[in-house]
Amino acid sequence: MPVILVALIVVQEMCARLGSVTGMGFSDLVREHFGLRWTAFVVTALLVANLGTSFSEFVGIGAAADLLHIPRLLAIPLAAAALWVLIVLGSYKVVERAFLLMSLVFLAYPVAAILAKPQWGSVGHGFVPHAPQGPTALVLIVALIGTTITPYMQLYLQSSVAEKNVRAEEYVYERIDVISGSAFAMIVALAIMVSTAAALFSRGIEVSTAADAARALEPVAGSAAETLFAVGLLGACLLAAPVLALTSAYTVSEALGVEKGVSQDFRDAPLFMGLFTGIIAVSAGLAMIPGIPFTSTLLVIQIIDGVVLPVVVVSLLRLTNDRELMGARSNGPVFNVISVITAAVVIVLSVALIAIEVGGAFV
Repeated sequence: MPVILVALIVVQEMCARLGSVTGMGFSDLVREHFGLRWTAFVVTALLVANLGTSFSEFVGIGAAADLLHIPRLLAIPLAAAALWVLIVLGSYKVVERAFLLMSLVFLAYPVAAILAKPQWGSVGHGFVPHAPQGPTALVLIVALIGTTITPYMQLYLQSSVAEKNVRAEEYVYERIDVISGSAFAMIVALAIMVSTAAALFSRGIEVSTAADAARALEPVAGSAAETLFAVGLLGACLLAAPVLALTSAYTVSEALGVEKGVSQDFRDAPLFMGLFTGIIAVSAGLAMIPGIPFTSTLLVIQIIDGVVLPVVVVSLLRLTNDRELMGARSNGPVFNVISVITAAVVIVLSVALIAIEVGGAFV
């Protein structure tokens, strides 16, 4: 995780810097600098990854509804309709704060990690990077990279920085935000791993449902663990779902050079608003299919994100090393080395994973 944290900070910083210097979104720059074929490839890859991740967020909403004893066939469409209204007709900025507050429930995990009394020697040993052993470890590493350095998150950051018109003299604050936000997210993620391992793995409990995952909060919340976990999961999913749909709409609209932005309406930006609406509707509809497994669905989507990540990183590297585009704020050698290693590692792991899966199909 510390290694992935460094890669996350570098990738996010490149996106933020690119948006600040150019005032343009990712797909805009890809179209202008790399041509239509690479743009079509990048946009297609991102759409597949984003649609899958958006679908997983609504699966999470359904899982949270189950824990709160609300029928998922009622909760999912209501959530989709509410999110659509907030973006198209309301002010998502205001409600965003409420979703963030709900997501702060996950701050209970650091407390749970301590109360669960893990073997801290084993925790410390886990910080030492080591090569994956076997197909299962390979799957988990690709999924871990995909869910941490999620492609949509990076591109949304660039679009938001570009829309805010962050000036050069203000960029230092954006960089601080990137570093502190990444570090904060990693601390919570590590706490979730430690508390879950200590509370569940030691008892032989396999996490296959949201209720299983909620048990890691029992040292903090006792019998209210499921409710506490459900509130946090609901807030996180409600926060991420519209961001995913917006990122997809930005990606396609920028690639085609048409009007975009949440301040636009259907008359001024029909493609942007139509894509946003369609992705919300399709994701919510798929999430209502009965019998969708919680954990395995998330794992598959995270693997897809990991496989798509090198497409984003390679494009970012080419753009941030263009001195005509970036001037004095082009990449330095440290950023290039870390980014190249990140892309290379993910490509090698993804190819190895695909080879194992394909080879296994013929055994």
